[in-house]
Amino acid sequence: MPTNAELIAEWSDAPAPLLSVLHAFHDRDGFISENSLRDIAVELRIPLAELFGTVTFYHHFAREEPGQAAPRVCTGPVCRLQGGLEIFDELKSEGATEMPCAGRCDDCVPVLKGHQVFTGKDVHTLSVQPTPLPPPYLGDSEECIFADIREPSRNTLEGYKCTGGYDALKHAMTSLSSEEVIQIIKRSQLAGRGGAGFPTGMKWESVLNASGDPKTIVCNADEGEPGCFKDRVILDYAPHSIIEGMTLAAYATGATRGFIYLRYEYPETYKILDNAIIEAEAEGLIGDNILGTEFTFHIYIRRGAGAYVCGEEGSLLNSLEGKHPFPRNRPPYPVTHGFENLPTAVNNVETLAATVQIIRHGADWYKNLSYDKNLAGTKIISLSGDIQRPGNYEVPFGLPLKTLLYDWAGGALDGRSIQAITTAGLSGGFIGETDFDITIDEPSFQKIGAMLGAAGIMVFDDTRDMVDVARNAMGFFAEESCGKCFPCRIGTHRLTELLSEPLTQESRDLIVEIGSVMKATSACGLGTAAPNITDSLLKLCL
Repeated sequence: MPTNAELIAEWSDAPAPLLSVLHAFHDRDGFISENSLRDIAVELRIPLAELFGTVTFYHHFAREEPGQAAPRVCTGPVCRLQGGLEIFDELKSEGATEMPCAGRCDDCVPVLKGHQVFTGKDVHTLSVQPTPLPPPYLGDSEECIFADIREPSRNTLEGYKCTGGYDALKHAMTSLSSEEVIQIIKRSQLAGRGGAGFPTGMKWESVLNASGDPKTIVCNADEGEPGCFKDRVILDYAPHSIIEGMTLAAYATGATRGFIYLRYEYPETYKILDNAIIEAEAEGLIGDNILGTEFTFHIYIRRGAGAYVCGEEGSLLNSLEGKHPFPRNRPPYPVTHGFENLPTAVNNVETLAATVQIIRHGADWYKNLSYDKNLAGTKIISLSGDIQRPGNYEVPFGLPLKTLLYDWAGGALDGRSIQAITTAGLSGGFIGETDFDITIDEPSFQKIGAMLGAAGIMVFDDTRDMVDVARNAMGFFAEESCGKCFPCRIGTHRLTELLSEPLTQESRDLIVEIGSVMKATSACGLGTAAPNITDSLLKLCL
């Protein structure tokens, strides 16, 4: 067994070392002891109090036994209604703890033990199962990201190459300049698919034109929004598409290093990604002198440890740097002052996968995938809850919401009807059945006071208590608030308290007032989005 000094030495010279060091100790001992923290603090020159605050901020870093060996049971918005609470009760004797949504809403309930995820509706059916593939495509256009994902062995280099893998990178490097790659992405009108929707080509162009080296590409694979599990299926079945997408981004921007920030709850995905990086390096597709040129780009995986706020790019960058993962004030923006205060492009998994197909097939091809001439491309919807066929659906923008819910996914379970859905995971709030006559695109969702965002849609049928659902959701935001700004820190807790009591006109007025203050003054998207839950609940209750 390696000593403390040996574990630290293994990672101390690597880029962004702290998370890897902490995981090494956590894996060796099952928890991170006080003595270990002291050694890490000394060797990495981090004040002990600061290190302790950082470590205890994350859900999954245990500080005592049984630690990593104890079951962690998902009691997120979907799983708590699908048997998660009962499984948690039965596993309490084993030291079980609850965890927020673990990204398996299409195959619940996930129970994390060590480095394995078991799923099942009760303790007797828990087993290790692969990530479900997307359901068969029912549209009359083409898929983009999911076009070949169902092909066998596509998570290997050989399988990926059989479907045109790395053709986009080879085409870019042999026939296109960095500026030409960026112009194709700009013409495609691809916008970030993680929720914010910032134009991808503009982001890459800003990094290319920014001064300072080395430049960095960061793949945001933290995917902590409840009800969202789209990135997991891409990473599990098409990891090379992310490697290729990151390398294209590096070629376009002049970056020489990249990080995949992977959420803790995906341990099997880590192995798949690690193997894909090894394969790509062996073939000269990443690393030094890519494809025999002077272009160099290295990719590193860094695992998170369970913190919803790390999905926000400023928090993610602070986490990578080994700092307390508070959101950053903006400006300056990551494109000029990102990782280590240098130019950085932070892109979502789905975004990077789309860039590969755009370079392969062209900007016009991508734009024409949409049903709406004013919008470009497709969006992956993570659909879960009280629905016949949950799963990840790649839909063209402009597809009617009812087509997805009732035709593609089969509608509510037998004998039930859909009462409401959430949008953007939880961040978009609720949409009632009377507002289902919209199309799937951001402008349509915004017209009814919702947002599409990362596009996790959770379905709740007519048996569900929506006030209870909202109280659970607000409790999640209260738990996950980083505490940096008081509107979010105090507001989420106060809203949770108000939802724990019968709604009166006085409490409704106070809920609206607190929500408006949070939206106007919170430091990041968590605090500004959380009131969407209460605002839309009040609309449902009218």
